[in-house]
Amino acid sequence: MWDTVVTTLSEEFSDLSDAAQLTRVTTRLMVAIVLGGIIGYEREHRGRSAGLRTHMLVALGVALIVVSAQESGMEAGDLSRVLQGIFAGIGFLGAGAIIKESEKEHVKWLTTAASVWSTAAIATAAGLGREATAILATVLSLAILSWMLRLERRKPDEPSDE
Repeated sequence: MWDTVVTTLSEEFSDLSDAAQLTRVTTRLMVAIVLGGIIGYEREHRGRSAGLRTHMLVALGVALIVVSAQESGMEAGDLSRVLQGIFAGIGFLGAGAIIKESEKEHVKWLTTAASVWSTAAIATAAGLGREATAILATVLSLAILSWMLRLERRKPDEPSDE
């Protein structure tokens, strides 16, 4: 009986069977976490509701789903449905971050919701093994979040301090 238990447990924990696979999965998950953390830090630094931990957890969760689906040998069509489900869920999460003030025609936290959605896309790229693409998308996201904010705040008749 104990032989069966040990054999079964050994089979259950055999998904990372060699050093190459362990390295691949670890790299993809860590890249997603770090890139999500970078975007989350920017949001937290600006005092937004979804910050460092939220973005890191979204990135880890998305990358884990993608890596797990790929590592299980899922076909491209099935993986496509997994991605559709991820982004439907992320859309729901982002919608929870958006607040519309009823008195005013003003929507708040839309950029934070978009940053969570973008983080999910970046984590998807990392999970698929497209780390360079994920890094490039992170740089572009940071540019949008910080540089475009500066442009929005500048008034056309005032010179820039920067």
